[in-house]
Amino acid sequence: MEPKVNYVMVGAFVILLGALLVGIVLWLGKGFDREVYDRYYAYMEESVAGLSVDAAVKYRGVEVGLVKEIILNPTNPEQVRLTLDIVRGTPIKEDTLAILDVQGLTGLAIVDLTGGSRDSPPLKATPGEPYPVIKTGPSLLVRFDRAATRLLTNMNRVAENIDTLLDEKNRAALSRLLTDLSTLTQTLAARKKFFDEGITNAARTMENLVQTTKTLNEELPLLIERMYGSTEALEAMAEKVGQTSASVGTVVEDTKPGIERFSQQTLGEMSALVAELRQLTATLQRSAQQLEQEPSSLIFGRTPPPPGPGE
Repeated sequence: MEPKVNYVMVGAFVILLGALLVGIVLWLGKGFDREVYDRYYAYMEESVAGLSVDAAVKYRGVEVGLVKEIILNPTNPEQVRLTLDIVRGTPIKEDTLAILDVQGLTGLAIVDLTGGSRDSPPLKATPGEPYPVIKTGPSLLVRFDRAATRLLTNMNRVAENIDTLLDEKNRAALSRLLTDLSTLTQTLAARKKFFDEGITNAARTMENLVQTTKTLNEELPLLIERMYGSTEALEAMAEKVGQTSASVGTVVEDTKPGIERFSQQTLGEMSALVAELRQLTATLQRSAQQLEQEPSSLIFGRTPPPPGPGE
């Protein structure tokens, strides 16, 4: 005969086991978490795709809270309002920034808090806001998208400038330039021997210049010493010339009265003598001419002129 089952005991055991399981589940789900949280708002102006409720909030890589709510800003539909529960005591400052970040390879988004310098004051709620509002910054994807957009814009502008630059007229000018460069290159190649000789001569000239410089460095001190000796000799000569000039000046001063008498008396007498000598010279010339014409006049005298008519 089978023993009678005590259904009351079985029911009590099942209820107790269920309560225990619920307690374990709540404990594992942080239902008994005794951490105290402070609530903050953060307004995002970019897409929060990939971010979900209960996503982690990290401060410099350390998990400090959870995302409790994600809704559109009731006063500005272009923004998304995030409600963040952050462990009390986390240093949330006025310069703290909330930035969306992607965690690992899963692609799940989190909220990463950065900034918060030591000298910045703690963040407090402003009038009209029930909770303090954390400033937000662009995520890495947004920054990359903006940089890529600027790059594409600049590339388009460069392409437009290149199209404007390489119009038909400029292409023709560029073609002529390339032709001239080709001609110049061929000319230089044809005169390669001449340039080689020029380089060789230049090298030889530099070598001679180095040798000349070396010789000058060796002989320049002697030359300077000789110049110093010549300078001393010139100074001595100049001193002697000065002394001679002084002596000549003294002699001139001493002979000045005699020179004045000579110029006043003797020069006058010499002028009269010169005049008489001129007259005598003229007389002698006439006599010489007469002797040449009539040599006998020196013995018989001058022939009288023939008589005129009626004499």
